[in-house]
Amino acid sequence: MNLEPFIKGQEQVLELTAWRHLSDQIAAGFTTRNGGESQHPFDSFNLGLHVTDDAKKVNKNRETLSEILGFPTSNWVCSEQTHDNKIVKVTREHLGAGVYEYEQSIKDTDGLYTDEKNILLTLCYADCVPLFFYSPEKERIGIAHAGWKGSVKDVGGKMVRTWCKDGIEPNEIYAVIGPAIGKCCYVVDDYVKNFVDNLLKEDFLHPYDQVSENQYSLDLKQLNYVLLLKAGLSKENIKVSSYCTSCEENLFFSHRRDKGKTGRMMNFIGLKEV
Repeated sequence: MNLEPFIKGQEQVLELTAWRHLSDQIAAGFTTRNGGESQHPFDSFNLGLHVTDDAKKVNKNRETLSEILGFPTSNWVCSEQTHDNKIVKVTREHLGAGVYEYEQSIKDTDGLYTDEKNILLTLCYADCVPLFFYSPEKERIGIAHAGWKGSVKDVGGKMVRTWCKDGIEPNEIYAVIGPAIGKCCYVVDDYVKNFVDNLLKEDFLHPYDQVSENQYSLDLKQLNYVLLLKAGLSKENIKVSSYCTSCEENLFFSHRRDKGKTGRMMNFIGLKEV
């Protein structure tokens, strides 16, 4: 049984609790839309600097999250997300990248990982799939942003294979698939569906149902689950959130539901020094 891996903490944050038995050093989770400074249509806890919200309000929201987590913004790392599959290993040289100015973000990057303590990796979302990774043996953490483009470019599988090149076995890697738009609310056309078909071939049941001509309800979370299995992770080490960002209007921003004019949630992960 796959229990929901997130619990509501303060109104601004869903805490990732699925790994508490592995480490008490992990600070990880996914933010909500509530408890911030931003005005409509970004109301109120928008954490995205790349939308047309007031940057001062976004930065105030980021400072609020910093206080909640006990992670100073000087130790955050942010990237310019481009719906691709580039992954960057983060070191202390990257600290502060993109925290208050989007132009200062790590360029063209949708996956971040680190072996160092006291670094908070962050990415922003409004329907795309947030992926979390952890290797207790290596004490390595990572996150990736998987919209449909990043998913069919297998950004999650690429993260796993990158770690394996450093001697980490797939069965030593834990993953969590976070809140994202659900199959209930996400319809795509043949163009997108064909990318999925070409990626999975006949090896797995395909994660979509046809709803009408040239229209398919696609389960992005299930697609990423399958790709993580293909990359070698065990079923027992993958947890999947049941939250749909489109359905839960009082909890999340949704790019599709809100027709592109909306804020951004953030997923984050860091290992604190004991």
